[in-house]
Amino acid sequence: MSVASVNKILLYYKFQPIADPDAVRLWQRDLCEGLGLHGRIIVSKDGINGTVGGPIDACKTYAKKTREYFRGIEFKWSEGGREDFPKLSVKAREEIVSFGAPGELKVDEHGVVGGGKHLTPEEVNDLVENNPDVVFFDGRNAREAEIGKFKNAVVPDVETTHDFIRELDSGKYDWMKDKPVISYCTGGIRCEVLSSLMINRGFEDVYQIDGGIVRYGEKYGNSGLWEGSLYVFDKRMHTEFGGGAEDPNYVQLGHCVHCGEATNRFYNCANEPECRVQYLSCPECRERNPYCGECA
Repeated sequence: MSVASVNKILLYYKFQPIADPDAVRLWQRDLCEGLGLHGRIIVSKDGINGTVGGPIDACKTYAKKTREYFRGIEFKWSEGGREDFPKLSVKAREEIVSFGAPGELKVDEHGVVGGGKHLTPEEVNDLVENNPDVVFFDGRNAREAEIGKFKNAVVPDVETTHDFIRELDSGKYDWMKDKPVISYCTGGIRCEVLSSLMINRGFEDVYQIDGGIVRYGEKYGNSGLWEGSLYVFDKRMHTEFGGGAEDPNYVQLGHCVHCGEATNRFYNCANEPECRVQYLSCPECRERNPYCGECA
């Protein structure tokens, strides 16, 4: 296979003030269309967040051109390609991560103001090893955690990022406020915002993993503190680290809602559009019963 025919997926984000988000949106759309890339990009006054896939040469050109405006932006490379996305979507929104708190987030030329302390994967392990009070706090929705999470992590009862403020204000996590808390999410962007929201609400010692679960998994595979599979927002639905399910250190967390068999495969309930639930199912049960547990 030639280098030109190899496909990849780029994941990235950058917090920096943008004076004209719609102009950046149009530029990004034209850039991706010209390169033949598919994916999802969100631009706001606070920065950019995107996942795009396509031929590796096109991805390299995209990264080079995007760095000309977003200096210092980091790209994470993943397996996959254009076919993992149904289309190209580039939108300008009030928030690049929709927590429902656009006026609370503060961003300057250095990034998020008042967010959690960044930790490398090695520093995460060191902190946990040297402090038994460390709490992992999942910054994703509860569905994502069904197939993978950090060991003994606290998983908030949230369906979308909009639910986090309600959860934080509920008082149910006040016991964590004087403990070291490591917030985590897929690539790091949700925790950039979440950690600042937590600090604003009195959590005293908040951290976030630089590069998120992706970078931690790339470093330690299945031999660290991560367990299971990583939910991803494209056609793949999930990805694994190290040797995946064939790795003896791999921990299977997900189970079919119908028969209880181990699985990490999500499906959309067949009762659409009335039901928009994604649920875990083994392929055999999906064939016999294409509905979620509530609609079955």
